[in-house]
Parts: sequence; C-alpha cells; structure tokens
Amino acid sequence: MTQIPSPLGRVLILAGSDPSGGAGIQADIKTVTALGGYAATAITAVTVQNTLGVTDVLPIPLAIIEAQARAVLDDIGADAIKTGMLGDVGVVETVARLLDSAPGVPAVIDPVMVAKGGASLLAEQAIGAVKMLMIPRAALLTPNAPEAAALTGLVVETTDDLRRAGEALLDLGAHAVLMKGGHILSADGAGKRVVDLLITRLGETAFEGERIDTRHTHGTGCTLASACATGLAQGLSLTESVARAWNYVHEAMLRAPGFGAGHGPLDHAWPVRR
Repeated sequence: MTQIPSPLGRVLILAGSDPSGGAGIQADIKTVTALGGYAATAITAVTVQNTLGVTDVLPIPLAIIEAQARAVLDDIGADAIKTGMLGDVGVVETVARLLDSAPGVPAVIDPVMVAKGGASLLAEQAIGAVKMLMIPRAALLTPNAPEAAALTGLVVETTDDLRRAGEALLDLGAHAVLMKGGHILSADGAGKRVVDLLITRLGETAFEGERIDTRHTHGTGCTLASACATGLAQGLSLTESVARAWNYVHEAMLRAPGFGAGHGPLDHAWPVRR
C-alpha cells in the first residue's frame, strides 16, 4: 500500500521490551512521542530486566515479528524505521526482508549487543549477519565503541579509533555512522568530555560536551537512536536530526528522576513538561 509521508513523523520500531521502562521499546516510544512523532512497534523479544540487569529473555517467533511490522507498514505506514535488540540470525534476516519491503524509508540501525548491566543481547554468531544484512541497509548506524570494535575487528579506544572504525563501517555499506564516544576517555585521560562523531562520505561532524557524572544511563543508546529516527521521519536533515537527538539525550540524563538501585532511567518526558 502506498503511503503519503506524514508531517507528524511515523517511526516503526523493531526492538525488545524492557519492563522497567528505561530502555528498549518503552524508551523508544517515550522518545518518539516526546519529540512530537508517532511511534509504532514490532517487539522482537520480551526481557526480564530492571536497573540492576537482565535476568531472562523470551524471543518472539519470527512469524510474529514479521506480522507485527507488516500490520503497521500495510496500514499506518512509516516515515522511518528504527531497530534495536534483534537477538539472533533469524531475527536479523527477518528484519532485513522487512526493510527491503519499505524502499525509501530510512532505517536507523542501533546494533545492540550488550545491555548496560553486561548481559548479552545479540548471539555471537549473529554479528556476521548484522555486518552483512543490517549495515548496508542503514541510513544511520549508531554503534558505541565496543559494538564498533566487534563489527570491524579494530581496537576502538580513542577518538581517532572511533573515526577509523566509522570509516570502516562506511566501507561495509552504511550510508552514515554516528560513532558514540561514551566509552572513550578524552585526550587528557580524565574522561571529562564526550565526543560523538557523525561520519558520512561527505565529511564528519563532532558533537562534544562535558561528561555527565551519573549512574543514570540506562537506555541512552536506544533513546539516541530513536530520537535520530524521529528527526528523519519528520523531514529534518541527518545532521539536524542527530544534533537534536544529542541535545535531547543530554538533557534527559541531567533530569534523570533517580529511580532504581543500578543504572537508572532517563527523563524521556522533559520536553513535554517544559
């Protein structure tokens, strides 16, 4: 069914569910809504987790994942697609087919591999499938340093390493890469600043700010990727989308409500209250 682009910005999210509301589908929905978009979802897995970590995962059958997404695409439509936790090779292959069925819809691929508490969210044998099937379909790829290292085989410990890994990911087929520097120590070794690099074939844009000293970082990657997808869905340029997303996550971290005993959630709704 042909869909007319919506100024609201429809984002179809394929990701896992986080019952604590800080990451995954729940964080994605909050983010898209807070930024004025319309969120629809296809859940890839149900997790048991809170701020202390992930204790169990129930994968969703492939046919149900595909049926969820097609129900959205065939009726409501999408102006952007965002992927998060995929889990295994079968899900990666299913999502790749879904992306191909929506030509012209930009995909923001967050290559989720490990939860904030350390639990694995992507089977090791699926890393190759992500490289082959997800990266070439990414209008924007949003890896952190460990994910970039796993995808490229490069050491990623400095900002220069981020740049090299980002260029390698472009060579693998990504249209653009947002290299997240939260795991990277700044040049003075004190880790006082964070630098993220948006790398395209036309150049590089740096997003830099003071590192926030907080334990409330649960779902930052999910939130950033969904915020980027919302901007693209609303017709913003890639750079504008990333800049707004970067500022949104920064403020959401500063305003974190302080919930939980571990890696606490962000305040996704701050633009609404403002």
